[in-house]
Amino acid sequence: MTAFVLVAGAYTGDWVWHDVAAQLRAAGAGAHAAVLTGMGSGAPAAPPGTDLERHVRELVELVDEIGDPEVVLVGHDYGIHPVLGAAGRRPGRITRVVHVDTPLVQDGATALALVPDPAVHQALAEGPAHLPPPASREAWQRWGSTDGLDDATLGRLIREAAPQPPATLTQPLRLTAAATELPLTGVLCIANGSSIATVQSLVELGDPRFQALADPRITYLELATGHWPMLSAPDGLAEVLLASAKGEGRRVTRPAEGELPPHLRPFLLDLPERRRERVGRVDLYPPEADGPRPAVLFVHGGPVPAGVEPTPRDWPTLVGYARYAAGLGVVGATLDHRLHDLSAYPRAAEDLAAAVDLVRADPRVDPDRIALWFLSAGGLLCAEWIAEPPPWLRCVAAAYPILAPLPNWGPFEPRFRPAAALGRAGNRPPIVLLRVGGERAEIASTVEAFLAAAEGTAADVEVIDLPGGTHGFETTDRSEDARRAVERTMRAVLDRLES
Repeated sequence: MTAFVLVAGAYTGDWVWHDVAAQLRAAGAGAHAAVLTGMGSGAPAAPPGTDLERHVRELVELVDEIGDPEVVLVGHDYGIHPVLGAAGRRPGRITRVVHVDTPLVQDGATALALVPDPAVHQALAEGPAHLPPPASREAWQRWGSTDGLDDATLGRLIREAAPQPPATLTQPLRLTAAATELPLTGVLCIANGSSIATVQSLVELGDPRFQALADPRITYLELATGHWPMLSAPDGLAEVLLASAKGEGRRVTRPAEGELPPHLRPFLLDLPERRRERVGRVDLYPPEADGPRPAVLFVHGGPVPAGVEPTPRDWPTLVGYARYAAGLGVVGATLDHRLHDLSAYPRAAEDLAAAVDLVRADPRVDPDRIALWFLSAGGLLCAEWIAEPPPWLRCVAAAYPILAPLPNWGPFEPRFRPAAALGRAGNRPPIVLLRVGGERAEIASTVEAFLAAAEGTAADVEVIDLPGGTHGFETTDRSEDARRAVERTMRAVLDRLES
């Protein structure tokens, strides 16, 4: 029989696993919700100096007491740190480690590095004996999406939460080689911003930091809920835990040798070569036309790590859109902005502003007729242009955009929230939005929230739907519907530039 050892995240404890454990036992499995010092309804109070090492030892003792032949260690949030520490000391007893909505952890990492709430970092700088738990829905939301938690459950989470011993978050994890060789399953919570499709795209992008996610010993399962699935979806979580013990789930893969990753495949429209001029971070594609012409600046998504080759302005999608615009008589422009990680949106915004100035200063460009076209995670950069639109900005376009920071991205500056920008705008520019029907759920929700906000402000938004389309479809879908969607979107943008 398989026994599951369930380890809770920060401020919580064994009580959060009550319903999941009951479901596992009903299915014939063993279930043991760990009670660690300072964490849980029956936990002893944490004495000064309680740290990660103490929790690791307590978890090892619990594993040693279990007589079942197969033991699966399950860690949520902070809980993955003692789980991995214990797995390294009893690798022969552990058949699998399950990460519940928490990323892979490297040797020497601290749990604090994964804490998105800046208030925690500030509090730790003062050297407290204990960290007080979040005291409101808004405060818990800074740790992850509370999607699926009703008022009663959230109230209990607030009421039952206990202070966290600081050293459990600040002591580095010692990850042994034996622990890194165990099979893993990642349970991804879609409403918190994670999905298998997202993991696959990170691997395909070629970022060395994410190549370990394609390790064949790792499987992935999803739940359509927030960061606390043991409370919001206990039946579903029990089901995927049972599936993980059997080695079920999907794997992500790297492109085969000689195979182009999706974002480097040819653009869906067959377009002629066009002259390109490179000026700093900007590429210009001038049309064969006399006199100053309108311009469309295409803004890529990301994050795209520094050093990735080719850079986004050489990706077929950006090149294809710019050539297409030039062929229709306007200046196409692309740029490489420095959105290398989620903290770099301010820097990317500066790069975009500089690129706009460069494009408008070119004598072949009509500086009073400019459109900005945002793709994917570049969509957050449109907020400032919607909130305070200059008179020369004739149109904001967005293709399969992310229009709000995802919950697991942590706190974000208000200036990168496009829906909120709609309420601040005076003379709003027209907005053209290319929406794909096969969008990842975590991204689609941001688009729907934006459109709901737009209705409340009477913003001029034209939505062009591609029902069968997926994120980044321009290099994976050469169907007539996909081609027509690109053509309709371009025409909608050019109509606003010409008006």
